[in-house]
Amino acid sequence: MNRYFSDQAFTTGATVTLGDTIAHHALKVLRQTTGDQFELVNAAHRAFVATITAVAPLTVSIGADVTRAVELPLEVTVVCGVGKGDKAEWIAQKATELGAAHILFYNGQWGTSKWAPDRRGKKLARLQAIVLGAAEQSHRNLVPTVGFLANLKTLAPAGAKLVAYEESAKAGEAAGLVATLAGRPQALTVVFGPEGGISPAELAGLTANGFVPAGLGPRILRTETAPLYLLSAVSALSELQGVQLDE
Repeated sequence: MNRYFSDQAFTTGATVTLGDTIAHHALKVLRQTTGDQFELVNAAHRAFVATITAVAPLTVSIGADVTRAVELPLEVTVVCGVGKGDKAEWIAQKATELGAAHILFYNGQWGTSKWAPDRRGKKLARLQAIVLGAAEQSHRNLVPTVGFLANLKTLAPAGAKLVAYEESAKAGEAAGLVATLAGRPQALTVVFGPEGGISPAELAGLTANGFVPAGLGPRILRTETAPLYLLSAVSALSELQGVQLDE
């Protein structure tokens, strides 16, 4: 069953009129009509079965609450250096599928690509649309936020703080992520460098702000792969094998 998101507050028994974007996809793309159903998530991140009662405008009757626990146990923010081509789109889509709550991009000092001020608004709008589609497809209960930082100095991290650092990986560091998750933080912010890497000045600023350098396995990962590795590891350690964190 398809899933859509609404910023309206509703619960079982309500009648809701939906906007053009959902109407176009449900009625034009999927060719749904009166009596057909889809899932609709409200502003409180609860999912309900919605039954179409009228098509012009699209109106639904809200049925059973079908919310499931699909979000990661901690609120993860990934902060990624801007990459070439469509790497930001790839990261945004896959990070959403893997459970990120917030996705931030920044112009790294050593980055081989940067977003010009006059292009950032269009890029963020495009990325937010991709995130919405990915959240619908993966049946998330919330749509991650997407943002941009001119540089890492403006980052205001929440919860535990890590920076994925390739020199830590080369040195065999392997405990930072596991130890951090063993502390059961409510939130986690992780910074990833661009294709040119994190500069010494950026690393110094991050560590001064409490970030802990951490390796992500023994291999050096591409800028678009590292955040996906991190989110997969968070899922494995906190969802699939969560009981082991207490050992």
